[in-house]
Order: sequence, then C-alpha cells, then structure tokens
Amino acid sequence: MSRSVSTGRLSVAAVTLAALALTACGGSKGSDAKTSPGSSSSGSAIPDTSSIVRAVSKDATLAAAVPPALSGKGTLTVGSNVQSPPNNFYGPDGKTAVGFEVDLITAVAAKLGMKVHYQDMSFDSLITSLASGRIDTTIAGMNDTKERERKIDFIDYFNSGITIMIGKGNPKNIGSSMDLCGKKIAVVSGTTQEDFAKQQSSKCQSGGKSALQVTATDSDSQNQTQLRTGRVDAILNDLPTAVYISRIAGGGKYFQVVQQAPINGAPYGIGVAKTNKALSTAMQKALQELINDGTYGKILSAWQVTSGALTKATVNGG
Repeated sequence: MSRSVSTGRLSVAAVTLAALALTACGGSKGSDAKTSPGSSSSGSAIPDTSSIVRAVSKDATLAAAVPPALSGKGTLTVGSNVQSPPNNFYGPDGKTAVGFEVDLITAVAAKLGMKVHYQDMSFDSLITSLASGRIDTTIAGMNDTKERERKIDFIDYFNSGITIMIGKGNPKNIGSSMDLCGKKIAVVSGTTQEDFAKQQSSKCQSGGKSALQVTATDSDSQNQTQLRTGRVDAILNDLPTAVYISRIAGGGKYFQVVQQAPINGAPYGIGVAKTNKALSTAMQKALQELINDGTYGKILSAWQVTSGALTKATVNGG
C-alpha cells in the first residue's frame, strides 16, 4: 500500500554533529544525484568519489539497448528513501543525494549514456511507484526477496542482512535476537526488518516470553532519535547503515551494533518494472562491466562497505 512521502531527511551534518534530527520536507523531494564531494581521508563521513564516477564512460552497445522512450529523455528517474547512510543520504547542503548506492546507480546510468534524477519517497511506496511508471528504477537498500520478485525485477548489487543497533554501552543488555523479547523495537515501515520483528515476536511468545513492542516509522532518523532519547531499546536496521551510524554519530559515542552474524542475509537489488525487461538487461550488463573494470570495487572501498561486495550482477538472485 502506498504511503505518504517520508518526512525524514538525514544529512551528513546531522550524523556528524549527532543531531540526527528531522528536517521538514513538504511533499515529494527530487534531486540530481551527485558524486560525493567530501574528504577522502579514512573515517570521513563522505569520501570523495567524484573522480571514480567521472571516469565511467558510455558503452554505445548498452546505451542502444535502453528503450527509446527512456533514452530519449537522457535521465534515469530513481526512486529511493534517501535517509540511510552510507547507502544514500543527504550531503551537507541538505538536498544533494550522496552514498555508495548513489555512486553505483550514477555509474550504471553513465554506462548507458544517461544522468540520474532522484525522487525521494517513503520506502513502502517504492514498488507501487515503480509499477505505476512514476519512476524508472529504484535503489534503496531493498532486499531482493521472492515475494518482491513477484511484483518487480531486481538486479542484485550488494549483500547485506539485518542487525541490531543499541545504545552505547548496551544499557538494556541485548546480546542476541532472543534478548529482544519484551523490548521496545523501532523499524522502518515496509522493510524486511519489520517482517523479522513480527517473526521474532511470535518466536518469543512461543518460547513463553513477552512479545516485541514494535514501532514502525517512515525513517531511520526518527528511529535513531527514539533510541537516543530512550523511547525504544533497539533498532533493527541493515548492517551497513547500522555500522556507519554507530561509527559516525557523536564520534562513535552514541550507538553500537550487537556482535552477531547478520540476520536473514540477502542481496540488495536495483528494482525495475517487470514490463521493462530491456532496461533490466541493459542495467545488469552495465553493472557487470563496472564490477569487471574495478569501478564497483573502488566505490565500495571508498565507502568502507567491501564486505558486501558481489562478483556477479544477477537478476532476481535473492
């Protein structure tokens, strides 16, 4: 079911200064994706990937395979939920999308001779917006699952899983998924984290323990504020986002990640409408070229997320 556009806007300034506050965002937010302009020093919030992405050249054969109605526009409209560092978030100006996913989709588009325009919306409206033709593709840390494959196609680009983010020092003594029983948990609506929370709650009850008290919101930034202020005990989030926020927020003094294997590990996928097989094929081949020529690895290395790297860009491999 389609939901209203997310009101959460997370910028690197908010992360670095540990404000993690919400900025009002009236209606749908569109922005041109740009390569990350920040410092390339180790541990910086925004690495400088501009030279990496600028070096990507158009592949004439792949460009010719893009449907004329789309290639004629010269711009790929990308739907995303821009508030999940280091995947995608707003830079210091509060309106420019940055992140390793932004760099990847910009590089893929460049291979096809196109530019990228971001359309910011709530996570659980992405698939319906894609199916309706409002956007051309999605990249938003969305897991490629068999259930979602029935609605759209995915080009897999990264391996991830769910992790538990808690307050620094672990005040609620959460060391595993079973320790979530009876706890107040925050998730983003429409995500695999929300699905897992429901499953874990049932598992807790089956074992004679209390159910999870789950709060579903439209944005990670809302959840982080709730954790910081003690309104929830933990956040379920994707591994790269949780690790990034824990490392950056308050100089690493606010949050930490529970040390356990990723839960329900699965690939992230670039979403394309099932009616647009030509675009899916062209984008899959473009991503594979980026993997083969090293561009993909350079982008992931700059953002310190190489642990999720893939060697093959597959379609619907979840």
